Amino acid sequence: MRRKRVGVLISGRGSNMRALIEAARDPAYPAEIVHVVSNKADAGGLAYAASQGISTAVLSHKDHPSREAYDAALSAHLKAQGLDIICCAGFMRILTPVIINDWQGRMLNIHPSLLPLYKGLHTHERALADSATEHGASVHIVTAELDGGPVVEQARVPVLPDDTPETLAARVLTVEHPLYVRALAKLATSF
Repeated sequence: MRRKRVGVLISGRGSNMRALIEAARDPAYPAEIVHVVSNKADAGGLAYAASQGISTAVLSHKDHPSREAYDAALSAHLKAQGLDIICCAGFMRILTPVIINDWQGRMLNIHPSLLPLYKGLHTHERALADSATEHGASVHIVTAELDGGPVVEQARVPVLPDDTPETLAARVLTVEHPLYVRALAKLATSF
């Protein structure tokens, strides 16, 4: 079976992107990371991807008059790379149907909560405010509903009595990396 060609969208350091790149070093892994795009030129993950021989690009949303115009340009760029799957990995943009429809069923996002709980931002603070006993991360198919697409994989962590948003976030991050690797493999072998 041909390995699926994957593009990763980032806005920052790209720790989940790094985990995917590491996993894809194994020739038996069903996907290969071939392109990384950021909406921010100073995203730390770009330098890492380039150092691994992966092509990179910066497409700033500030260069487009609307969300839809940006998403159309981004989708056209991604299509030109011959990609099969898109992974959002800390890409801090709410995507519109303009791009979502182009990649329907082939775009993943990782979110730091046990969806459908705590969609959107400040998930760790909200879990602590609710006195949750467990928290975690989810990888889901991107749909027009924010953090509302079908969940592909989840990982759970306990919430400890002395947790702060920062300590809880750090614990969740330790399960995010292997979770995203499993979820991408699952999607890559599904078509």
